[in-house]
Amino acid sequence: MGFGRDLRNSHEGLLKLQDWELKLLETVKRFMTMRVKSDREYSALLHNMTEKLDSGPQVDYISTVSKSWAHLIGQTEELSRVMRSHADEVNSGPLHRLATLIRDKQQVKKSYQSLHQQIHSDHNKVTKTDLDKLKVTYRQVSREAQNAKEKYREAIAKGKEAERARERYDKATAKLHNLHNQYVLAVRGAQLHQEHHQCHAVPRLLDSLQRMQEDMTAALKSILEEYSEITSLLTDDIVKVHKEIHAAIQQIDPLAEYQHFIEVYRTPETPEEPTVEFDSTLLEDTENLPANEILWNNLTADSLQAMLSLATEELSLTQQSLRSKEALVEELEAKILDSTKTSEKKSDLVLLLSQKQSLEELRQAVQLLHLSESKLISQKNLLDTKMAAAPPPALTYEDDARSVGSVEKARERISKFDTLRHSLAGMIRSPKSMLGSSTSQFFEVIPTTERPLAEQDWYHGAIPRTEAQELLRQQGDFLVRESHGKPGEYVLSVFADSQRRHFIIQFADSQYRFEGTGFPTIPQLIDHHFSTKQVITKKSGVILQQPVVKDKKWILNHEDVVLGELLGKGNFGEVYKGTLQRDRIPVAVKTCKEDLPQELKIKFLSEARILKQYDHPNIVKLIGVCTQRQPIYIVMELVPGGDFLSFLRKRKEELKTKQLVKFAVDAASGMAYLETKNCIHRDLAARNCLVGENSVLKISDFGMSRQEDDGVYSSSGLKQIPIKWTAPEALNYGRYSSESDVWSYGILLWETFSLGVCPYPGMTNQQAREQVEKGYRMACPQRCPEEVYKVMQRCWQYNPDERPKFAELQRDLSAIKKK
Repeated sequence: MGFGRDLRNSHEGLLKLQDWELKLLETVKRFMTMRVKSDREYSALLHNMTEKLDSGPQVDYISTVSKSWAHLIGQTEELSRVMRSHADEVNSGPLHRLATLIRDKQQVKKSYQSLHQQIHSDHNKVTKTDLDKLKVTYRQVSREAQNAKEKYREAIAKGKEAERARERYDKATAKLHNLHNQYVLAVRGAQLHQEHHQCHAVPRLLDSLQRMQEDMTAALKSILEEYSEITSLLTDDIVKVHKEIHAAIQQIDPLAEYQHFIEVYRTPETPEEPTVEFDSTLLEDTENLPANEILWNNLTADSLQAMLSLATEELSLTQQSLRSKEALVEELEAKILDSTKTSEKKSDLVLLLSQKQSLEELRQAVQLLHLSESKLISQKNLLDTKMAAAPPPALTYEDDARSVGSVEKARERISKFDTLRHSLAGMIRSPKSMLGSSTSQFFEVIPTTERPLAEQDWYHGAIPRTEAQELLRQQGDFLVRESHGKPGEYVLSVFADSQRRHFIIQFADSQYRFEGTGFPTIPQLIDHHFSTKQVITKKSGVILQQPVVKDKKWILNHEDVVLGELLGKGNFGEVYKGTLQRDRIPVAVKTCKEDLPQELKIKFLSEARILKQYDHPNIVKLIGVCTQRQPIYIVMELVPGGDFLSFLRKRKEELKTKQLVKFAVDAASGMAYLETKNCIHRDLAARNCLVGENSVLKISDFGMSRQEDDGVYSSSGLKQIPIKWTAPEALNYGRYSSESDVWSYGILLWETFSLGVCPYPGMTNQQAREQVEKGYRMACPQRCPEEVYKVMQRCWQYNPDERPKFAELQRDLSAIKKK
């Protein structure tokens, strides 16, 4: 009983299973988190917590984990009479490993979905799509050959241009025979692919998933066991409760966990997919073309030789790659076995899961390479058998005793075989192309040192030096980046001896080096120093210990984004409308000029660093950054309505007061969210807000924003400061806070209800600043309700402590909107 044998057609059930298990793990995680908190409070809190939690999501099959978990929750309620004293140990032990287990389980699900889609897509392409295309072409070429033959006979009968008609007949026949051979080979490959799909690919993928599921069940068991040990107390009643908890956990059996699930979703025994066969209907309009046989004659000799050479070459490459991957499998198996034997803690089971997942992915890669090898050997044997017996027989025609063609015609045919060779390369695919781009992400088919620099996890592209330094935190941390000052030059940044060191990677004589041995690529250079622990330079004594991996969630390649029309210009460069290739969704792309000073490039990227942390309907969303090379891009959601200031000025005739109040509420909502994150915007204004779908206002332009733990940011100088929007304490003392943002919000309100008029009309920046210091405040705009104007006046209190909080502003304006 197993996934691979019994669940070949239960993909949806498996996804449902994984979703349910993730929900269960999240329930366990929430429980442990609340348990840590309750251990620091009175016992009543623990009782309330267990009442709020249910025993986990309901499923339509029996689960040892769910039954054990329900019993564990029931027994935990008994523990509510005493305080817990092990909160810190639970937090750093089981809870931390549970979070790791959840991440690993999410990755297993993602990997399984991708592999399943890739396997079925490849199977459909090889056994249906490719064959259908060849059959269509076969029928068309067959008709052309028949027409050429009839015209040749007519030419002989008329005695006119018989030679030209014969030549066209030769070409059409050769084309048909060559296509026939291609189709025979494709059918043979499809047959093997279908057999491998049914008997190996899908079962192995499912068995791999089951092994990972069982390993994760064992890991969860170990987490719960450790949780039980940590929280156990020695009083009689508590000991009794914990014995029952321990007994419930022991009922979890990874090998039996999925037996009932398998019975529910078992795959029917009746095969559903037809066998791949040669389509004999293709031969109805041909003469003497045998099904499933190679045609070996003077018309196909050169092309078959080209096919044989290419198949031999591809087979050699496949076998070489296969040996390499099998060696990696053996090495990783030995490493996991050794780790299992030497492991002293049950908790180490969780740490081994990622290695086991990598092993399963490598095994899948080996299986695909075995399939490729089998297909190539079979096709090569077909060619060898046909060509080894004797020289190719001459093809004769009943209407003409002359040979097929002259030396010139033969040369003409041979000149076309190079083109045929390239087309065959698409049919007899190499191991890399067989695996596909998405699958290779999981199998890691390409060795690390063979990947391009941009694909290396430790290569962070054109990030600023200061940002690189922030990422280096422990001894031996390292990354590689492109120099901002000198584009095209690369730098190794390392944390060593409590300081950040930066080493320029030298390039001379087509070799990359620091001071010793050179290598043809940067990945090979870094891998050499990392694997051998050789010092970067003798003087520095720096050794690479662990790479700092880039945050792939936000990293995009420049090729992922197609730039469109120019939307405008920002402080750092142009802003374009673009398209994100992977989803075909429109985006806004901010670009950074390559010749900007280093400090401005740092400011440019600071907006992205801040937006990575935020998710709110009234905050513009970050999609990713392109830092792999110059120029740097920040890719954000495209907000179709454009900037709020232009929106107000263009539509001032149609905007109603209630809509303006809604805009004010949206802005307050977004700023209240930022306030909870200790983010100070520093440049809140109508020009820096965007109008999205359904007239939703979004806060944008975080180029001047700062995130401070105490909510206060100090700065000196007034360069590029929007004086008419800035609070007095920020202008006078450089003190920025959420309170100073509230002042700016009051100016934004004034802009909103004046429909885009510039604040302090008729005054210069200096005059406005002086008048504010004297107590002047702008008058109520004509269309502004008195209640909203009172809100503005509260925002403009000179003393920052007397200004309202954004949450209060959101509440008050929402109440006004309801009226």
